Amino acid sequence: MAKTIKSKLMPDYKTIGFIGLGVMGEPICRNLVRKSGAPVIAFDLSPEPLARLAADGAAVAVSVADVVNNSDIVFLCLPSAKHVHAVFNGDGILKNIRKGQVVVDLGTSSVNQTRDFAKQLQARGATWADAPIARTRQAAQDGTLSVMVGATGEIFAAIEPLIRCFATDVTNCGGVGAGQVTKILNNMVLFETVNALSEAVALAKHNGVDPALLLDTLSKGSADSFALRNHGMKAIVPGSFPERAFSTEYALKDLSYALELARDAGIEIRGAELTGRILQEAIDAGSGGAYFPVIAKYVDRG
Repeated sequence: MAKTIKSKLMPDYKTIGFIGLGVMGEPICRNLVRKSGAPVIAFDLSPEPLARLAADGAAVAVSVADVVNNSDIVFLCLPSAKHVHAVFNGDGILKNIRKGQVVVDLGTSSVNQTRDFAKQLQARGATWADAPIARTRQAAQDGTLSVMVGATGEIFAAIEPLIRCFATDVTNCGGVGAGQVTKILNNMVLFETVNALSEAVALAKHNGVDPALLLDTLSKGSADSFALRNHGMKAIVPGSFPERAFSTEYALKDLSYALELARDAGIEIRGAELTGRILQEAIDAGSGGAYFPVIAKYVDRG
């Protein structure tokens, strides 16, 4: 039986709202249903995940406004800043928010937009916290995600028990926006590392070294990394780049946020700029929906 999270802070959030039931959002929401001990009301444009979560015990909302009006804390798990913007405006979050409510954005999004939304909610007596998630779809299902939070210490203490329903590593990175900065930089380093692995595998093939042997050997030395063990060994070497995984288009979207941070800071990040061009080339070649290590195909076109 799933363990229910107990905390003296839980009564502050009697009902949990959840918007966005995609590849990551659905299992995250399911973990909240099973472990939080609180009612969960969920919304998505797709009826299939809503039906599955209803079978697990979630209430089904008919709109974003329905979620906001019937919950005390709202989690968002949406693909991009554009999607977050869509649910924030119109008959959405800003129009329906109440004093004391908290909105927690689990997606990777623009830092400037995050801080702007936080200011708008603060003017209404509500709170916006950024808590972007890291790790895999399996980790979302297992409840072992890593979450990087941007919030005051008080808000972090209040929302952490709920986040631990679906995460084992929860870090308060600083004030609003700091979670997004940390996650964006995490992804920037990941994408650049995957490109380096793609180049290494291509050179190994052309010089008579088995790519699987190469990466296994590198994993025992200073070149070891999470990217090598997961993206390198499990995707690049076998050539497995499925759809409905973390796509090349999503990778370029996340990298664009890092490039935005660099422009705002007046810093030239040439490695990230190059990786952005490589991702765009893979998209232009028709691999926009494929798992982003597909860039390896375009390093060694032979």
